[in-house]
Amino acid sequence: MLNIIIITLSSILVAFAYNFLLIPHEILSGGLSGIAIMLGIITPFNTGVLNLLLNLPLLILGVMKLGKRFISYTILSVAVLSVSLYIIPIYKATQEPILASLFGGVIVGFAMGMIFRAAGSSGGFDIIAMLLSRKRDFPLGTLIAAMNGVVVAVSGFVFSWDAALLTLVSIYATGKVVDTIHTSHIKLTLMIITSKGEEVKQQLLEKLHRGVTIIDAKGAYSGEGRQVLITVITRYQLADVKSTIKETDPQSFVNILQTTEVIGMFDRSTSK
Repeated sequence: MLNIIIITLSSILVAFAYNFLLIPHEILSGGLSGIAIMLGIITPFNTGVLNLLLNLPLLILGVMKLGKRFISYTILSVAVLSVSLYIIPIYKATQEPILASLFGGVIVGFAMGMIFRAAGSSGGFDIIAMLLSRKRDFPLGTLIAAMNGVVVAVSGFVFSWDAALLTLVSIYATGKVVDTIHTSHIKLTLMIITSKGEEVKQQLLEKLHRGVTIIDAKGAYSGEGRQVLITVITRYQLADVKSTIKETDPQSFVNILQTTEVIGMFDRSTSK
């Protein structure tokens, strides 16, 4: 229930940032939302309606390919954002474009970071990244940066290059805040110390295309036997993995480390 409230409020906050700061100055956001903003400015259609239509094919694909909880939260976020964009009036909160770009990006980044922490996403490029991350060791950061680069370039041709640079500032600010709130690392190493090693292992193998290494250990204070499970995941899987571990063994100890590079078999599904 808490996650639903967080996602709902955060999606409304994103809509306020769009309609009060970015859209009045013809500044775009990253991803499909940025494309929806651009189309909303140059066509008579409402940005909220366009955002929903652009995300609809990816949401349908996500229902078939991704976990029910993640895609359900994502559908909630897209729906609330689209409705909010439709209802909230467009108002120029500041006359300074650079302030609108910077603070709009920060607010959007904060809200999207909270959505990530609640095990959801705002749709668009995040669904594409999630799908690719489950299939192969793909340079997702490069992919999303390239997609956002297209949004910036289109902004320059459609509006002005001043607007394109302001869009770049907005996207950069959003990314930095999301990284601060969620995690900036594409890959993470998890060390899970648990007394229910077999149960946790089975849950991870069922929900991830990742290998899991198990090491027998003993608690220094209690002297009781434990198992240490080590696995490497992408940042898009972190919320689901944390929830799975908590449900399987609430008493487990989990250490999450940043991973600079992975060499060798990262995707377990490719070994078949």
